[in-house]
Amino acid sequence: MNKILKDALALTAITVVIGLLLGVVYEVTKDPIAQQELKAKQEACEEVFPDADTFESVDISGETDTFRSALDEAGYTAQTIDEVYQALDGSGELAGYVITVTSSEGYGGDIQFSMGVGIDGTTYGISFLSIEETAGLGMNADTDAFKSQFKDQNVSEFTYSKTGASAEGEIDALSGATITTNAVTNGVNAGLCVFRILSEGGIGG
Repeated sequence: MNKILKDALALTAITVVIGLLLGVVYEVTKDPIAQQELKAKQEACEEVFPDADTFESVDISGETDTFRSALDEAGYTAQTIDEVYQALDGSGELAGYVITVTSSEGYGGDIQFSMGVGIDGTTYGISFLSIEETAGLGMNADTDAFKSQFKDQNVSEFTYSKTGASAEGEIDALSGATITTNAVTNGVNAGLCVFRILSEGGIGG
């Protein structure tokens, strides 16, 4: 009985120590991790909206239901809007938005990216924040060849073709990775859907 009690106490002590160590590690690493995440978001903003001078976060907490309803109605039920930044020019005037989207339709799981949209609705590009698709197939989404297809286009929505893009707003699907192509395309269209709400409602203005 004493041995069982000693073993239990030892196990409890080990658990407490491990818990304390994990707590210390978390405290030590949380700030650097947060800074890295902030840096990644800033770099993504600059990549998708290079002409902007500064970026200001928009509080969209009160618009969650509005965004969700609009996305669901448009058929983008697997997409969510995570963050929105105003892209400001050198005079502090609104030049457009950077919208962070998560699409849960990826082959390897959630795909998160930022996209820049000018005040006139022109899409300036996309930058991936998180993507874990199949190497050599879906991961080709994170290449300039694929991402550049969304650059400098003023369309209400994008479509994709498996036989070669031939129309405005149409992109070439990734070979052997239609699921990834679909996830990204729907994500961009979801971002454009929310952009129209931002423009019409003046949210964050």
